[in-house]
Amino acid sequence: MEGQLPLNKTRLVQAWIEIRRDELLADWELAATGNEIFKIEPLR
Repeated sequence: MEGQLPLNKTRLVQAWIEIRRDELLADWELAATGNEIFKIEPLR
């Protein structure tokens, strides 16, 4: 992927990653083993 986000949007994404870290890691493991991933709630 290429491109850039404005700094304020980048910070929102980083905050979402911190909040959802466990879910993201679990989905990564599922995807890596060919399993279906779970939906992760967006930042509101």
